[in-house]
Amino acid sequence: MTTINILNLKCNGCASTIKKGLLSLEGVNEVEVTLENSEIKINEVSEEIFIAVKEKLTKMGYPEVGDANTMIHKAKSFVSCASGKMSAE
Repeated sequence: MTTINILNLKCNGCASTIKKGLLSLEGVNEVEVTLENSEIKINEVSEEIFIAVKEKLTKMGYPEVGDANTMIHKAKSFVSCASGKMSAE
């Protein structure tokens, strides 16, 4: 498994959105989200798919630790969080 530490992960709604979003990418078939340490684990993938995963996370509002975390990222993560909560109900 490949691990990515991300920013803005708050709850199971976020986790649900992240799992759904990453599983929609070709080549990603396993996603684990650990809230306690803001960690995403995915199955081993090529460098190209890994870059696509990080781009998808950033677009959803969950950039990798060390990347820019702008107000736009934070706002997107709140929307992603709410969407994840609604789809889980």
